[in-house]
Amino acid sequence: MMIKTFASAVHGIDATTITIETDVSQGIKFFLVGLPDSAVKESQQRMESALRLNGFKWPKKKIIINMAPADIRKEGSSYDLPLALAVLAASEQISSEKLSRYLLMGELSLDGSLQPIKGALPIAIKAREEGFEGFILPKQNAREAAVVDKLKIYGAETLEEVVGFLNGDSELEETIVNTREEFFNQLCNSDFDFSDVKGQENVKRALEIAAAGGHNLIMIGPPGAGKTMLAKRIPSILPPFTLHEALETTKIHSVVGRIDKETSLMTTRPFRSPHHTISDVALVGGGTYPQPGEISLAHNGVLFLDELPEFKRTVLEVMRQPLEDRHITISRARFSVDYPASLMLVASMNPCFCGFYNHPSKICVCAPGMVSKYLNKISGPLLDRIDIHLEVVPVPFKRLSELNETESSQSIRERVIKAREIQLARYKDINGIFCNAQMSSRQIRDFVQLDKEGSSRLKDAMEKLGLSARAYDRILRVSRTIADLENSENVQSDHLSEAIQYRSLDRDSWGG
Repeated sequence: MMIKTFASAVHGIDATTITIETDVSQGIKFFLVGLPDSAVKESQQRMESALRLNGFKWPKKKIIINMAPADIRKEGSSYDLPLALAVLAASEQISSEKLSRYLLMGELSLDGSLQPIKGALPIAIKAREEGFEGFILPKQNAREAAVVDKLKIYGAETLEEVVGFLNGDSELEETIVNTREEFFNQLCNSDFDFSDVKGQENVKRALEIAAAGGHNLIMIGPPGAGKTMLAKRIPSILPPFTLHEALETTKIHSVVGRIDKETSLMTTRPFRSPHHTISDVALVGGGTYPQPGEISLAHNGVLFLDELPEFKRTVLEVMRQPLEDRHITISRARFSVDYPASLMLVASMNPCFCGFYNHPSKICVCAPGMVSKYLNKISGPLLDRIDIHLEVVPVPFKRLSELNETESSQSIRERVIKAREIQLARYKDINGIFCNAQMSSRQIRDFVQLDKEGSSRLKDAMEKLGLSARAYDRILRVSRTIADLENSENVQSDHLSEAIQYRSLDRDSWGG
C-alpha cells in the first residue's frame, strides 16, 4: 500500500514542502531515498524502537520511502514523525484519512516522545501558503508556530498522542496565540536602561544620533570607561519592532533553534555580542549546510564587537560586503542561500596596547608608533563603513556617587522615533532605504543642501583637522540625522560642527 505524508525542509529562512511517499510490499529490505543525510538515514532505528514501545509493529516487509523532490537535500532528525506515521499508515496499522490535511514534523525519542525541531515558524508559514488545514509538531515549538494565523497548530508530546488524533480516538489541544496582543504588550520590555548610566552625557548624545540615523559606531576609550555598559543599552533606545520586522527576525532565530518554548514572537531587537575568537563562518554564516551567522542573528538589531582590534583580520574583512549590502549570500556548488543582515554595528576598542593613550590621569607606556600600529589592525575599508568615532573617558567618582536621576531610555527613544518618522517620509519613494545611514552619494547631494557658511566650515575642518576624503560623506550623513533630531529641514552649520567632532580616527593627529 502506498501512502503520502507531508513534511518540510528549511533552506535559508524559507521552507519547502517535502512529500514522503511510502510503499510497503512483499520483501524484507528498507530503502530510504531522496537525498537524505546521515541523521535522516538513522531514523529507522529511532522509529523501530518508538513503534515497538508504543504497541505497534515494524513491518517485516519491503519498505520503500521516497522524499520528494529528490534533488533537495533533507537534513536533521525532524522527519522522524512523518516517516513513522507513513510506515504505520502504509502497513494499515493506523487510519490514513487525515494524513493529507496536515503537515508533520518532529524528532522521535526511543520511547516515542517528541523532541523540539528547528525552523517551526518558516515551516508554519509555508504550510499556510500550501493550503494545509493544520501543522502537528512537538509541543515545545507550538507557540512559535502559532504566530501564523489561519492554520491550526497542534502541539504533541508523544507519538501515541498523534496516532490517537489521526485515528479519531482522542483530540489534540489546538495552540492559539493572539499575536498582536502579545506583541504589543511586550514591545517596550528591556533589561537595560540609560537611567543607570552616570555622566557620559556626550556619549549618550552620540548614541542617540547613531540610533536615530541607523549609523554604525565605534567607541574608543580606556578599560573601565563604560563602553560595554553603554553598548548594551542601545537596543532600549532603538524604535520598537514593527510586526513585519519581528516576524522576519523571529524566522532567522527559529531556523537556528534559538526561540524559547514560551516565546511566540520576538518583541525586543536582538543584541549579539560574539567573542573576539569567533571564526569568519560563525560571523557571516555558512558551513557545509549553511546556517545564519551572527550578522544575520543581529538583523534589525545591534551587533556589538567588543575589543575590535582583537578580532582576526580575516573575520573583520568578510563583514565589509554585508555591511554595505545589508544581506549575505552564501554559495555552494549546488545551491545558494540568502540571509538578511540589516544591522547597526557598534564596536569598542582600547586606544592602544596598554589602554591609556589620551587618558586624563594615567600615562600611556606604549613605545613610539605603537598606537598607530594598534589602530592599523582595523583596515581603512572597514573604518570607512563606520560613521561615528567616539572617544569615551572614565567617569570621575564625584559623578558616579551622585544620586540625581538621569534621562531614561524611554525619553531618548521618543526623540529617536520622531527622527526615524521624518526619514521614513523622506525616503518613502526610494526602495530599500529607511534611514540616513543608507544614503548613497547621490542621495546625499539631494537631501543634504549646505549653505555658504556650512560649506566653508566643512572645508576648514577637512583642511585643518586633516580629515580623510572618506570622512566627507559620513559627516554629511550624520549631520542630516542631527538636523532630523532637531526637526530642522536644512542642515545648519552647528549640525555640521557636531558631526565633525565624531570623526576622531580620521584626524592626522590621532595616534601621533
